[in-house]
Amino acid sequence: QVQPVESGGGLVQPGGSLRLSCVASPTSFSLWTLSWYRQAPGKERERVATIVSSGNTNYANFVKGRFTITRDNAKNTLYLEMNSLKPEDTAVYYCNTGVSPTSPVFNWGQGTQVTVSS
Repeated sequence: QVQPVESGGGLVQPGGSLRLSCVASPTSFSLWTLSWYRQAPGKERERVATIVSSGNTNYANFVKGRFTITRDNAKNTLYLEMNSLKPEDTAVYYCNTGVSPTSPVFNWGQGTQVTVSS
């Protein structure tokens, strides 16, 4: 079973930026559709951004224009560049496969906490 390891979270002021990383080592990392998900307290886990093997990307409406998902297949690493952060972006961020948080292929990692607050 694949266990991703997320990192890069922290406390940031509104309008600030963070870059998250996720390292995972499945067979043929480059072929997987990968997504960033997040879960805020008291809320269900939701998809944030997706990148497919070709490099095409898709974003949830609430992060369009602010977040960028990329991947480095040579390093088995997924990234999420987050700019113009808002308090409502506060959540634990996870990476996993596919586009639905209800049917991931990998195990869930521990996630990385992002807190946006002044």
